[in-house]
Amino acid sequence: MFSGFFNYDNPIWRFIGKFCDIMILNVLWLICSIPLVTMGAATTAVYYVTLKLVRDEEGPTIRSFFKSFKENLKQATALWLIMLAAGLLLGFDLYFFLAIQKEPSMLRTVMLALLGGFSLIYLFTSLFVFPVQARFYNPVKRTLFNAFFMSVRHSAQSLGMLVIDIGLVLAAVFIAPMLQGLLILFGFPLMAFLNSYVIVGVFDKYMPKEDSGEHPLDALG
Repeated sequence: MFSGFFNYDNPIWRFIGKFCDIMILNVLWLICSIPLVTMGAATTAVYYVTLKLVRDEEGPTIRSFFKSFKENLKQATALWLIMLAAGLLLGFDLYFFLAIQKEPSMLRTVMLALLGGFSLIYLFTSLFVFPVQARFYNPVKRTLFNAFFMSVRHSAQSLGMLVIDIGLVLAAVFIAPMLQGLLILFGFPLMAFLNSYVIVGVFDKYMPKEDSGEHPLDALG
């Protein structure tokens, strides 16, 4: 009985091992995100590891993280800066019509509706852009399109991930203070790990068949 329990292939130990990996990823992600400009590469590296964890393809966590970080540094940084610029622009426009242009008008109503729709699409796309970068080989423009395409086509999954991520943060802040400790301990990689269970299911629909000779580069055209 005890020999089975202390077997490292035991599901309990594998479960514990994955959360130890997430704690390590949290430290690596925080350190590599400090310059801010490298946050995209750090996020891509986190997803590179969590997607493997979900598939039970564990490898050396630290080595895998830095392998992905180095290989994706240039392109992931470009994606991060594009997404950051788009987010700041949307945020400024929303602030303008919510806090500055307060007088009710048809233009204000239409603009808020449009900005609300664009914001939702932006959030959906942001959930996929770095996992797509971590898993598929494509130019920046194609990666952005693929992330947008996947997130909209699988909008139910996108909405589910968004609700879980936001709900976890709000619950930690306003409802269950104990969750604050978990977020501090596991941080963003915990949400990436949870998201990866959904994302793997989506990615599987676009991976080439083994006997087709197709490369993942062409999985979305």
